[in-house]
Formats: sequence, C-alpha cells, structure tokens
Amino acid sequence: MKRVVVTGLGAITPIGNSVEEFWNGIKEQKVGIGPITKFDTEGYKVHIAAEVKGFAAKEYMDVKASRRMELFSQYVVAATKEALADAGIDMEKEDPFRVGVSVGSGIGSLQAMEREHEKLLTKGPNRVNPLLVPLMICNMAAGNVGIQFGLRGKNINVVTACATGTHSIGEAFRSIQHGEADVMVAGGTESSITPIGVAGFAALTALTEQEDVSRASIPFDKERSGFVMGEGAGVVVLESLEHAKARGAKIYAELVGYGATCDAYHITSPIEDGSGAARAMTEAIKDAGISPDEVDYVNAHGTSTHHNDLFETKAIKLALGDHAYDVKVNSTKSMIGHLLGAAGGVEFITCVKSIEEGYIHPTVGYQVPDEECDLDYVTNGPVQMDVRYAISNSLGFGGHNASLLVKKYED
Repeated sequence: MKRVVVTGLGAITPIGNSVEEFWNGIKEQKVGIGPITKFDTEGYKVHIAAEVKGFAAKEYMDVKASRRMELFSQYVVAATKEALADAGIDMEKEDPFRVGVSVGSGIGSLQAMEREHEKLLTKGPNRVNPLLVPLMICNMAAGNVGIQFGLRGKNINVVTACATGTHSIGEAFRSIQHGEADVMVAGGTESSITPIGVAGFAALTALTEQEDVSRASIPFDKERSGFVMGEGAGVVVLESLEHAKARGAKIYAELVGYGATCDAYHITSPIEDGSGAARAMTEAIKDAGISPDEVDYVNAHGTSTHHNDLFETKAIKLALGDHAYDVKVNSTKSMIGHLLGAAGGVEFITCVKSIEEGYIHPTVGYQVPDEECDLDYVTNGPVQMDVRYAISNSLGFGGHNASLLVKKYED
C-alpha cells in the first residue's frame, strides 16, 4: 500500500483563524472561551462557549458563493483554502479526478433549521427558503469544498458525532493507501453554538455550567463538570508519498496508522472499561507496525466530562500497558473547548505541529488531581521533547471510536 504524508494544514478555531494564529495561541496557552455572543442566553443554564472570533467569509471566498453556504461550510472552505495554499497544490497541474475530499460535520446547520422553522410557524410552509435543505445538510461541507476548489475525485462526508474529523482523515488515509486518490483534503467542521444546540446539549447535562472560563474546560481535573461547546474547522492535505515527492512538496509528517471501533454500549457514555477506545488505539498501532512502547504522545479526546476522561484514561492504559505512565497525554480542548465534528481535524493538526516543533502543550487550567485519572497530563507547563509517534483520539456519541497515528517523516 502507498505511504501517506501530510503536506498542508488549515484551521479556523476559537483562538485563531489560521494555523499560525492557532498554534501561537496554543503556545501562549490562550483560552478561547467566553460569554456566548451569538444569541441571548437569558434563561439558559449555560452562558459560555468557545466561539470563533472575527471571521469574515468574504476574506476567503466570493461573497455570492458565501451566501449559499451556512457557517459550517464557510469555515471549512476557509480552512481548505489555507491548507491547499500551504501544500502548494496547483489544480492546473493536477488531474482533478485524483484529488478528493473527506470532510465531515457532526450536525450541519442548526442555524438554517432554526431560522426556517420559525418561518414555517409564523408565515407558513410556502415561505420556507427553497435552499433550506442544501444549506442545512452536513454533506454540504464536503460538497462546497469540491465545488469551490474544483476537486472532482472521491468526495465523502463521514458523520460520527465528535469522532467525525478523525474518521474523515482516517478514511482519506485509506483512500490514498489503496490508490483511489493521489491527494485528499480531509478534516472536520462545525458551528452549532445556537439556541437549540446549546439547549439540547445542556439538557443532556453534557455541558459545564461553570461561569469561570479558566475553570470551565478542565480535562482530567477532579472538578471537571462537562464540556464547553466550541466551533471551527480543521483541514489537512494528505498525499501519497510518491505524489508529494514528484512535485517537491514540503512534508510535515507521515500518517501511518488508523483504528476505528464501536463500543456497542450506550448512546452517550463510553464503555466503562475503555475497551472500545483502547482497541481503536491498538488497531492504529498495529496498522503502523510499531510497538505500543514507541508511542511518545497521546492527544486525548479529553472532553472534561466525568465519564469521558475517566474511561479514556482506562483506555490508554489498556492500549499501552505500563508504558501509558511514560507517555505525555494532553487535551487541546482545555484551550479551545469541544469543536464536535471539527475536533479531530484541529487536534490532528496539533499532533502534526507537536512533531514538527518538538513541543507538547499543557492541559491548561488543570489544578486538582483525580486519583482515578493518574497519567501524565502535562500539567506543569509545556514539554519540549522529540516526538516521533503521536496518537490523536476521538470518541463520539453512539460509541464511535477513532485513532490516528502520525509519525515524524523519515525518507
């Protein structure tokens, strides 16, 4: 099978609307959480979120085209534009049928649904926007990326809730390995900080009601009380090694392993022994042909909910054995909240940048140790170290587990 490398990165996040801004924010330990500004939260249990700031679609795409996209599609088109430019992909020199897209959104546009449902109730069915359906449905993230950049190859939309971004990258990886594409744009996008989105997750008791933004998203901390909803997009360009070499591309890292499983246990809670997520990690390790002892770093799903962090800790121990205590584990969600379907894309970028710079960020805000979460969560500031192998984990409602194993590139 073909080797697959990472050649381009693009991000829209609560701490920066480019990879450079995002990564600088990570190194500054910037927390992108604050009061919700998108709607009036009076009467809601939750008043904070990790919103994208200062995003203007016209800076990334034609204004007319942007009007036919909801925010989740705008975010991913913007991130893709950055990733393709970063990779130096010139579509004039590519066979467009060999350049594909694997981009997902966990939810699609709640904004469109809310807006048009209000019209339905107040003005009747004949006043509903004719474009409601293509604006709302989550596959339009992938569709719009293909349309905007002329990518005519395999175009798929994986929807696995909070594991969407990771599964999307994994399926793009497989597509290149098996010769279905030379290049794949892959990742996730989300924008669900809306009245029904926040109300729904709050009713589920998944969101923290903490008002102190420095103590709101605190993965693995004993006082964790739920996740903070975030938004944004994370996109990477994957290529076969031979294609990247032939055009002289800069190579950030090599993607060498992908594992995907299901807990088959509960619609929201991970299985209590961590066996499902552990198996996803061991499958990624097996796929890469390495030993668990070679893993240096795990970017955990780390949502800051009681169940996730406890059961993911158990999963890491199951997958890595005693070596789990020697591995650096952190959660990027401590700074950017939970980007739902976009989380895996942005966190994969974090792994790639960690490998590139030998920098592992701390789990920001962590203060109170939990005796049941006893791994090294990088709680005393950043760590500078050589990172050869990194795992990115994502777990989604429905029991979906996905792990990606990325390696420092060696010719």
